[in-house]
Amino acid sequence: MSTHEDHHPAHAPVPQAGAPTVPADESAELLDLLHRLLRDVRRAAVGAVGPGAQAPGQVRMLRVLQHCDGPLRLGQVATALDVAPRSVTSKVDTAEADGLVRRVADPTDRRATLIELTEAGRALLDDVSARRHEGVAGRLDRLDADERAQLLALLRRLTDPPATA
Repeated sequence: MSTHEDHHPAHAPVPQAGAPTVPADESAELLDLLHRLLRDVRRAAVGAVGPGAQAPGQVRMLRVLQHCDGPLRLGQVATALDVAPRSVTSKVDTAEADGLVRRVADPTDRRATLIELTEAGRALLDDVSARRHEGVAGRLDRLDADERAQLLALLRRLTDPPATA
């Protein structure tokens, strides 16, 4: 049972300084829409290429190897992906079976193994990137030039670091 005091403005929660003024349902919808868009583009791009239609996590691992200066240890790959090393082992096993990576001896430690991307792995990543571009471009084609410019401007504003006071 509620009392008059429960609805009195003095009992309403006081917003904290700097608290977001955007309703939670709008924030949730934005996150949901961005997630769905990126997921759909990734799935379409990844599922359409590769010997075994590589999973998005597999492609992320290949991208880590693509963007490093040389072969990496499993632990380094796991750290870059923020996952347990055992999950990287299975990804590497699959990628190696598909010819996308190879294990090589670590010249500084005979007990350790390094992982490097093969040419087939590079080619797969090039294909995935091209398909992602096609997927995004196909969706952007639904917008006219002004709408695309406005969307890009708004996304840039959202990704810029917040201004400090």
